[in-house]
Amino acid sequence: MTLAPLARLVVLVSGYGSNLQAILDACASGELAAQVVAVIANKADAFGLERGRRAGIPAIYLPPAVCAGLPDSRRRYDTLLAEVVAGFRPDWVVLAGWMRLLSMAFLSRFPNRVVNLHPALPGAFPGTHAIERAFAAFQEGAIRETGVMVHLVPDEGVDDGPVLACETVPIYPTDTLADLEARIHAVEHRLLVATLRWLVTGDR
Repeated sequence: MTLAPLARLVVLVSGYGSNLQAILDACASGELAAQVVAVIANKADAFGLERGRRAGIPAIYLPPAVCAGLPDSRRRYDTLLAEVVAGFRPDWVVLAGWMRLLSMAFLSRFPNRVVNLHPALPGAFPGTHAIERAFAAFQEGAIRETGVMVHLVPDEGVDDGPVLACETVPIYPTDTLADLEARIHAVEHRLLVATLRWLVTGDR
């Protein structure tokens, strides 16, 4: 019996890369029938690059500064980024803590194949610092829970693409921000891997 080829993932990161590590671990254990074929970061100090190197995976730092000062620098950078990513022939592009909005110059190259993880429920706290904003809203009595979602990125909307999976995360009166962050990150790791497994195999 011929085994199906592993799905090819390119992961974009900007920081610590704990969600990347969850993907790498799931690939290594066989939980996820995929392989990370490249890690790309827009920040030189992103520890996700080191995680990629330790796993023997191409780890590429592509600084936005390469296009700074040029007309339409955002589009130029995204076009360059798309070329680099396309060179690895990904089945899916995973934004795992990628802290930069992507334009259609990138997204149009990978239609319905860009997956983003966001630490909030659909429609809540789009953009940066979502966990901190949710914690502040809880302290003000505006919400009682937050969550995590995984969604497709079809266009330049901020954290509002078609939802693939979501899960609520409780906030407790005794929580510190660090407590909530730890609880959300644990859900992120599990939910992202489960969603990618479904995308790759069709198995919920």
